[in-house]
Amino acid sequence: MSRTKIVATIGPATDTAKALKDLSLAGMSMARLNGSHADLDWHAKTIALIRETLPGTPILLDIPGRKIRTVALAHEPSFEKGDTVILTTDSSHDGHEKVPVNYAGLHDDLNEGVTIMADDGTLRFTVSAIRGRDIHCRAETPGTLRGRKGINVPYVTLHTELVSQCDREMMSFARRHGIDFVGISFVESTEHVEAIRALAGGGWPRIVSKIENRGGMENMRAVIEASDAVMIDRGDLSVETELETLAVAQKSILSAAAAAAKPVIVATEMLHTMIDNSFPTKAEVSDITNAVLDGCSATMLSGETAIGRHPVEAVSVMRRVTEAAEAHLQQTLDGPGRNRGEFESVPEAMAEAIAFLCRSLPVTKIVALTRSGYAARTIAAFRPRQPIIAVSDDAMAAQSFNMLAGTTGVHTKEPFSRTSLDYLPRCLEKLWRDGAIVGDDLILVTAVTFPQSGNRMNLIETYKVDDLRNTLGWK
Repeated sequence: MSRTKIVATIGPATDTAKALKDLSLAGMSMARLNGSHADLDWHAKTIALIRETLPGTPILLDIPGRKIRTVALAHEPSFEKGDTVILTTDSSHDGHEKVPVNYAGLHDDLNEGVTIMADDGTLRFTVSAIRGRDIHCRAETPGTLRGRKGINVPYVTLHTELVSQCDREMMSFARRHGIDFVGISFVESTEHVEAIRALAGGGWPRIVSKIENRGGMENMRAVIEASDAVMIDRGDLSVETELETLAVAQKSILSAAAAAAKPVIVATEMLHTMIDNSFPTKAEVSDITNAVLDGCSATMLSGETAIGRHPVEAVSVMRRVTEAAEAHLQQTLDGPGRNRGEFESVPEAMAEAIAFLCRSLPVTKIVALTRSGYAARTIAAFRPRQPIIAVSDDAMAAQSFNMLAGTTGVHTKEPFSRTSLDYLPRCLEKLWRDGAIVGDDLILVTAVTFPQSGNRMNLIETYKVDDLRNTLGWK
């Protein structure tokens, strides 16, 4: 199974128990729901179906955030180059004469001559006039403007709210339904991350910040540090910055996230042609391979699995490509992205030591005891060859570990102590009884604590499981 995790978006093509099981068997590690599409009733039913069908699979809910979109349209206008298309902030329209957008202040932020992009930059318009709440645009490309499609205005400061009423409602929904992660669009500052985290009550769901515009790139390191994970949304990023620098921007984000030991999801059009075709292009295969070689934690499928004709095949292709990339990556001694030699904390140095021991000894599995996941993500950032079993006494935390590269989360009802490791033998016995570790395994066991946690029970030990069984009398 691929160590790189695969995030699959669930939609009309995959919202059945059979489809979910097939996606999981093909290699899906995390299910994603796009809060910009469908209503909350559909999302609630789909969440319940995922929990029933695939218990233990983490769920990522993308909430709209500051992203501007067209609303659902009764009529989706088609046009030729040079035609006039009218966008409006008047929500009473349905697309027949004017196309409404979800940002009520857009007409106040624009001027004549400004370029507007739509649908990940595939449609381009120039503002010809602002008349009240109506934005008259000249189409620079032919096409069809569909409902719920993204609107971008590069190089223009938009006065959107940091946290909208929709965000508040979606976060309340996410908390009620036990969502593991929420994806936040157009994050540009730590203030934005903390404002969303406050809505989560400081706990669950965890925050995945989407870096997808110039502001996000300029404040990239601060945003990464403030977030639990990041997503590279290449659709908006390519429109909001420059298309020709997209690959360089992706590499920069991956490098910065690796240095901070934060997981990264690479998203948008990774297998876009498989929405219709049963086989990928060579460029798509190369794209996935390079994302893995550069150190991504997960790759994501959107329309490929939400509305595509070949959702299971798309996941299978992605798994095979990531496995091939990982095989090449593991031929080198060092994983990608980390600066060796100087560390800001003891746990980071321990994670490097663990990676070295796993290269030098015949270790078969790493067992990380971690309440919050800090140990697991710090170790995973060094990309050891061995699978990581991350054990927590927090059920939600254990489930969330399944998004980390090469990591399986396990929940134990044995409470963790901050002052001793008396619980360690019982945790290892549980793993043995569950079949997670077996007699022939040489396991490296670690407890790497967060620097500010107040817990100094740092530990690195190796055990032969058969020796543990005999010594501790496991039967």
